[in-house]
Order: sequence, then C-alpha cells, then structure tokens
Amino acid sequence: MPDWKEIIENIQHEINNVPEGQHLPYSPYDKYRKQYINELSEYTGRNVIVYYSAWLQKSNVKDTIINDVDKNGFMTNIHNMDVSKGLDLILHTPGGDIAATESIVDYLHQKFDCNIRAFIPQLAMSAGTMMACACKEIFMGKQSSLGPIDPQITFPNIGTVPAYAILNEIETATREIKEEPAKQFVWAQIISKYNPTFIGECQNAINWSQEITKKWLQKCMFADDNSEQTKDKINKIVDKLSNHDLTKSHSRHLSNEYCKNLGLKVTALENDQKLQDLVLSIHHACMITFYGTTALKIIENQNDKVFLLKANQ
Repeated sequence: MPDWKEIIENIQHEINNVPEGQHLPYSPYDKYRKQYINELSEYTGRNVIVYYSAWLQKSNVKDTIINDVDKNGFMTNIHNMDVSKGLDLILHTPGGDIAATESIVDYLHQKFDCNIRAFIPQLAMSAGTMMACACKEIFMGKQSSLGPIDPQITFPNIGTVPAYAILNEIETATREIKEEPAKQFVWAQIISKYNPTFIGECQNAINWSQEITKKWLQKCMFADDNSEQTKDKINKIVDKLSNHDLTKSHSRHLSNEYCKNLGLKVTALENDQKLQDLVLSIHHACMITFYGTTALKIIENQNDKVFLLKANQ
C-alpha cells in the first residue's frame, strides 16, 4: 500500500495534470480516502467508519472535539448499513464532551451491540479512549497511543483544567492548613477562585467518566466473564486510566504495550501486515486531507457516505 509520500504525490499529480481552464470534477483527497476505506471493508468483510479530527492541524478550533453534532455524522453513515456485518471504528480524536461521547456510544451499541472493533492508527485521547474501551477489541500499532480518561473542566477566567488537579489542590490546601493554620491566608488567595459548585462538578465528572467506562468494558470487552476477578480487573484498568497522580498529564501518550499490560484486549496491528497497511493508508489519506483542505472532522464509511465538517461551516 502507498505511504504518506506516495499518496501526496498521487494527489498532486492529479491536480497538476488538469488541463488549463478546467477543474477536476472530484476531490482527489476524497478519492483516495474512499478507495482505502473500501479496500479495508472488502478485506475484513465488515463495515468501516472513520472518525477523524483535525485537532493536530487546527488546534485552536473547538469543533475538532467530540460533540453532539458528531452524532448526526454517525447517523448519516449508519443509515441503510448492514449492521449484521459489525463495525470497525477507526479513531483519531483528542476526546471531548462526556455527554456527547456517552450518547454516541449508546447509539453504536444499539445498532451493532458489541460487535465493534476499535482501530487506533495514531491517537485516541481522553473520551476517545473511552470510546475504544466501549469496543470488544482494540487494534494498536507500535506508533499508536491512547490517553488518560481524567476529565477536563472549563472554568471561567482560568480555562480548561483537569478535574483531578482541582480536587488535589483542595486536598493539599486542607491538609496544609490543618498542619499549619497560618497557611490559610496563602491558600485563601488560591482557593477563592473556585466556588463550591465547581468543586462538586469536578467530582461528578470524574465519577461519571469512571462509571460509564467500567460499564462499557464489562458490557463488551469482558462480556464473557462476569466473575469478581474480572470486575476487579476492570476497576484497576479504569483507576489507572483516570488517576492523574499516575498519568501526570492529560496529554500523556499510553503505548500499545502499556494498554495491554493494563489488561485491555489489545491486538497488535503488526500481526496482519495487510490489515496494518490498509489502516495506515486510511490514516495518511485523512491526515493529508486535513493538511490540504479546510476540513475539521471526517466521519466516513465504505458506502461512499461522508459527513465532512469544514472550517468555514
């Protein structure tokens, strides 16, 4: 299969060879994405939906995160799809809204039950990791990473911060003031920027993300084992994925080996060279689309249906 350089050269060749005064009747970016998505579906005999975000290329645009608009993209792609074939979901996302993520996953489960496999060609972070955990199996390569699922909270005048960091700060303040009461005057300046409601929202967000991830792991990835041992395993997986003290940063990249050692059902893309080549060709074609066009998000299937969000929309 062609690599990044070859795909760019193919696209550029088609653009450069249009007769003067004429225009291509199609987008070469779309052409190559569709070609590789179709080839993957033919190879696996399964449905394919690509869910890609341009957050690496257009990081200042908020629409690159998971949000409720995306559900329309999934509905468009699944309409008239033969759901009995199952679904291979190719993810590249920074994560986003927990409520939107829960709604999308619930919809996918209603359509495909748990016959869903996640493919991570490069990155699926935060709520993207949660979506991967809602599948029966995760395919990752040596270059692939998931991310911590510790939720981020947006606070006026501060910006977006990890919910765990806020709670840790409150705990530290409480402990230090108890040990040395004079520190209350120092901490008062820091803590005054938070209100009690905001602190409660942080705890609720943490509990919410943990609860639904545990539910999805039990429902799909570990559906064949309802033992107490497996429940403990799921609890440990979610604790390590969501514990800010362990992961240190919300942007931490968790490798395929790390995820496998956590206990997640991770299959190496390298086990099937053709499968890996097809998945990476789709990845390259999507990323090249983001670099070469105004596209912000791509939700696309093998039946030539595409939900494309552009920067000027």
